[in-house]
Amino acid sequence: MPEPWIVGRIPMLDRTIPVVSTTLSRADVIGGWKVRWDIGRKSYTVPPGLFAVGKPTVDSPVLVTANYKLTFDRLRKELAGIDAWILVLDTKGINVWCAAGKGTFGTRELVLRMNEARLDQVVRHKTLILPQLGAPGVSAPAVKKATGWRVVYGPVRARDIPAFLANGMKKDERMRTVEFRLADRMAIASVEFAHSWPILLAMLAVSIPFALPFGAGYGARLLRVFLPLAGSVVVATLAFPALLPYLPFRAFSLKGAVLGILWGVASSLAAEASLPGAAAMTLTTAPIVSFLAMNFTGSSTFTCQTGAEREVRRGAIPMAASLLLGVGGSVAARIIGV
Repeated sequence: MPEPWIVGRIPMLDRTIPVVSTTLSRADVIGGWKVRWDIGRKSYTVPPGLFAVGKPTVDSPVLVTANYKLTFDRLRKELAGIDAWILVLDTKGINVWCAAGKGTFGTRELVLRMNEARLDQVVRHKTLILPQLGAPGVSAPAVKKATGWRVVYGPVRARDIPAFLANGMKKDERMRTVEFRLADRMAIASVEFAHSWPILLAMLAVSIPFALPFGAGYGARLLRVFLPLAGSVVVATLAFPALLPYLPFRAFSLKGAVLGILWGVASSLAAEASLPGAAAMTLTTAPIVSFLAMNFTGSSTFTCQTGAEREVRRGAIPMAASLLLGVGGSVAARIIGV
């Protein structure tokens, strides 16, 4: 059964090349929303290979992208009114930026797909347009040496491709600038929140004995313990990316710790906790927010892979110590009744 976004086929020698729509259907929009919440994200892919948009000819541009369907949909949507070829690499369902770092959007995969698609029989030029964020994974000189094709790195964002093509494949400063605005930061927040459900279950399991004994007032005590802990997950996954540029320090672990301390103090004041109880809660929420905040290092322009690895190594012991002190302090405060 053909995919609904394939609207035709172009005969090409002994094969046909699928033509894709530039209009996203309701199913495409719903699918994109679902993967933002980590529903079916690992299987949200398109098959690698060559596709057509509009009515491309032997002189039409060839754009290269990943087989993560959200990325593919973004590209084809921006190509409305343009005749072009799209070469999809097998990035294992990972977006261009992440796949370039992992090596799946790489030189070897690009050369393999070029040969399989027999591009030299499809177009008469020898120019490939790759997304700028794929540059860390692809060596333009290596591609030139292996295939004779020239690699041109296009704009950061797919929406600038029409202007890029109209301008003779030249980028202005805006097209080459990687931004990380609020919308960009919040786009990944839902996935991080969805990934946190095991932590929320663990928090609930820990809160149950802390609220003992069963009987009158148990539900209120349970909420009093659980809500500040659950709130730290919400703060880490939703508030942290929103406030990222405004939090002090460079390291995400320290930025998260600051936010965790603020949340611990605020939730303690709201619950009218005693000073020992407030201290214990703050020592608990700070490492939780700090740990979850580091998940954003891989999708941010604020850090790099080596810096993120170093941050994890340096932050592991302080976070574990703070968490143990916080839990221990909560147990002590519960025993002595303060």
